[in-house]
Amino acid sequence: MTFDQMLESVRYEGAYPTRERAAEAVHHVLAALGRRLTGQERSDLARCLPVEAALTLTAQIPDPQPVTGWGFVKDLAARTGATPATTRWDTGAVLAVVGRLAGPDLVTRILCRLPDGYALLFGRAELPRPQPAAA
Repeated sequence: MTFDQMLESVRYEGAYPTRERAAEAVHHVLAALGRRLTGQERSDLARCLPVEAALTLTAQIPDPQPVTGWGFVKDLAARTGATPATTRWDTGAVLAVVGRLAGPDLVTRILCRLPDGYALLFGRAELPRPQPAAA
């Protein structure tokens, strides 16, 4: 998929009035995800994205402080000056397309690396994580 095709997919998914609004959402959400995602999953996701999107993702320095999915949305809203509701909408629109590009296996690996709450942002049901057995 080219970056232009990605923008059109996000524009459709988010019902954005312009390509520019879709591009803004893509850059904000991928930059925020780039601050949260590390390791092999980050590299693998970058390889699935168009070059422009991959550069936005990988240009960010990962933040070692984990945040939940809701914390991700609140942080992004604070950085962009948007409302949490608008930011949640943008995040869902962008990550729906990113999830299709990445495929279900990679999205599952990404979700395993992130704290609770991100599955909903990718359009998946949030399933409880198995707890380690007590010794």
